[in-house]
Amino acid sequence: MRTIAAVDKYMNDAHRRQVEETAARCGFAVRFFPNGDALRGHETEYEVLYGHCSTDVLKASRNLKWFCCCYAGVEPYQDESVFPSPDTLLTNSSGAYGITISEHILMVTLMLLRRMPDFQEVVRQHGWLQSLPMRSICGSSITMLGTGDIGTNFARRAKALGAKTVRGVCRSRKPSDPAYDEIYTLNEMDAVLPLTDILVMALPSTKETACLFSKERIALLRPDALLINVGRGSTIDQDALMDALNEGRLGGAALDVMTPEPLPADHPLWDTKNLILTTHCSGNMSLGITCDINVNMFCEDLERYAKGEPLKHLVNRRLGY
Repeated sequence: MRTIAAVDKYMNDAHRRQVEETAARCGFAVRFFPNGDALRGHETEYEVLYGHCSTDVLKASRNLKWFCCCYAGVEPYQDESVFPSPDTLLTNSSGAYGITISEHILMVTLMLLRRMPDFQEVVRQHGWLQSLPMRSICGSSITMLGTGDIGTNFARRAKALGAKTVRGVCRSRKPSDPAYDEIYTLNEMDAVLPLTDILVMALPSTKETACLFSKERIALLRPDALLINVGRGSTIDQDALMDALNEGRLGGAALDVMTPEPLPADHPLWDTKNLILTTHCSGNMSLGITCDINVNMFCEDLERYAKGEPLKHLVNRRLGY
């Protein structure tokens, strides 16, 4: 019998039944593990692995033909040496996180626009202040750097709240969602930045995106612009961002990703002005719908795998997506 190992830390009983029923239709037996470490000692027993585990477990999985990572980001798995064979397939779960991360973007954007950090400080000091200058998503010009599942989910929400213009920036001018008023390539990004009220970054970590948002590009943003990053910390010149915020050359920022992670307790990012920090918690499996979509995506690709068809969520390890 062909076998699947599934790390079920985030699954409920319905998810397990769905995986088991799909596997049975495809001629597989499933064994569930509570976490990646529990796979140790069983590495050679399965053909397919769904979930998350360390690279040393993957290296020991001599019979592995397909690893479906339950996360969207797959940086640890881009190195060919972590797989038992260069033919081992890698898929990710990009597409499962658009709802939860776009809601996080919406939350921190509104917090910055409506001066929530300032009001929180007033309340912390037992003060009473009812009026500060505020702004709105309504009428704003938004630039979405990364137009995949996450970016598009936020673009739709921003348009629904009255954003004047939503621009998408991606690798090519491919047809996109109607939520975008305009689409630009990465090479055209510099012309768009001075027009931006709210810049949202949702980029993966690749050679192409490393420090893409440099000191020079930060300087192209207006002094009242906001920057939100939910992609990867490596895409921003973090020191330049801290300087811009501390010197008042940027209106505010919200980072759910940073370098390094976890952030050391004495890192200056903690005390940077006009900055909302969250601990890489915008995605994860905290929403039930994220888990539902994640399992659906795996089961869909399992059906395709069993039929010998191309996998829908296949990752090119050389490109990183």
